[in-house]
Amino acid sequence: MSNLLIKNGTLITAAETFQADILVEGEKIAQIGPELTAPANAEVVDAGGKLVMPGGVDVHTHFSLPMAGTISSDDHYTGHKGAAFGGTTTAIDFVSQDTSPLLANIEAAHVNADPKAAIDFGFHMNITHFDDQVAAEIGQLPAAGVTSVKVFTAYNGRLRLSDGEIFKVLRLARQHGLLTMVHAENGDVIETLVAEALTAGHTAPEWHSLTRPSWGAVEATLRTAALAAQAEAPVYIVHMNVGGEVDQVAYARAHGIQVMAETCPQYLFFTIDNLRGPDGAKWVCSPPMRSAADNARLWTGIADGTLQVMATDHCPFFFDGRKPILYEGKEVAIPGKELGNGNFTLVPNGLPGVGDRMPILWTYGVRSGRITPNQFVALTSTNPARIFGMYPRKGTLMPGADADIVIWDPERRLKYGVAHAQHRTDYNLYEGWELVGYPERVYLRGNLIVENETWYGKPGMGRFIHRKAFGDIL
Repeated sequence: MSNLLIKNGTLITAAETFQADILVEGEKIAQIGPELTAPANAEVVDAGGKLVMPGGVDVHTHFSLPMAGTISSDDHYTGHKGAAFGGTTTAIDFVSQDTSPLLANIEAAHVNADPKAAIDFGFHMNITHFDDQVAAEIGQLPAAGVTSVKVFTAYNGRLRLSDGEIFKVLRLARQHGLLTMVHAENGDVIETLVAEALTAGHTAPEWHSLTRPSWGAVEATLRTAALAAQAEAPVYIVHMNVGGEVDQVAYARAHGIQVMAETCPQYLFFTIDNLRGPDGAKWVCSPPMRSAADNARLWTGIADGTLQVMATDHCPFFFDGRKPILYEGKEVAIPGKELGNGNFTLVPNGLPGVGDRMPILWTYGVRSGRITPNQFVALTSTNPARIFGMYPRKGTLMPGADADIVIWDPERRLKYGVAHAQHRTDYNLYEGWELVGYPERVYLRGNLIVENETWYGKPGMGRFIHRKAFGDIL
């Protein structure tokens, strides 16, 4: 691999903004400083007038996830490609607890992901069944490079653990340096309301939101924080979508509880009204869209640091899988949200988003003045890398870090949508939105994988990131 010198750019990290050059040797950043001299064999890239940032880290994605009689439409190649076009160079997916022991599930996930991965990646381990054998196996996860587990307070009879089991997982995770992630909703209330809605003939997509009340998420978030306090363990709340959840996290953190949280772009912009439209199934995901007031409270939680991470929960399905799209020159059709026509409970839950995250947040977060460029880098790259045991290899620009680098054109204007997003699906939530600022070049460990509209990545070039235990508590 030849060396690379990126000159004249404005570097943005989570803490600083400054003018400097970056010298890349092989796959690592070798030097950062003014007026660096290029080695004889180096490619020189002039980033004058451009911004230079670390590659994005998305710690909440789902590729090839079976659901509702189909499978999410992006795999570890197509989803990683979509991520790269949006400036993300590392993504973490979830391993389902489909069999025993836990490590067998991770090995199966590698068989699926390793040949396809186009950016660097990691795994979280779902714990959806708990017994003495699972308790004994949790301590084996760090040796496999998996240093986070996820539990659910919803999906009764399928994914949910009892509070007592979650408490035990939290204590085991603390002991072994793992971080426990929690999907926080009230499964009992949801099951009751869904049954009542169907009996009453309420089957439209809006009922997906109406049967998952906001208060269930608020209550479950505080309950999760209380369990973490009693276990004396850190906890991370995924995909927060309710303003009251932000209040509970702020309360818990003010009382010294080690609670961290993420939200996703969809929860900043969309509401239950989107579910009420003729294409409402496009917005069906769990947890659901809420209100404009919830959008606003989440924004303030991002700005003041109550929330540490912007992830996506990327889990795309076709809006109409009966109609093929053209993907890399081939027709592709995968059954999707049409499976739930006439019954909201049968709509596959999930949205595309892994490639949208950074461009959307830049225009509507940074350029709108809601967050600073440094907060943007912290939320989309540095904080997730720190929390999930990848820093400083990922998530920063410094000597010794992987050369995951995005050259960002802050003045590029485009009308965004499915044509730009590069996800393998037939719609985009942000169709027609005007963006200002977009990735121009994206490097993965010093390899150019995206240049404007051109893709240079390949299946299998992504590497599994063996994450460290005892990640940072922010």
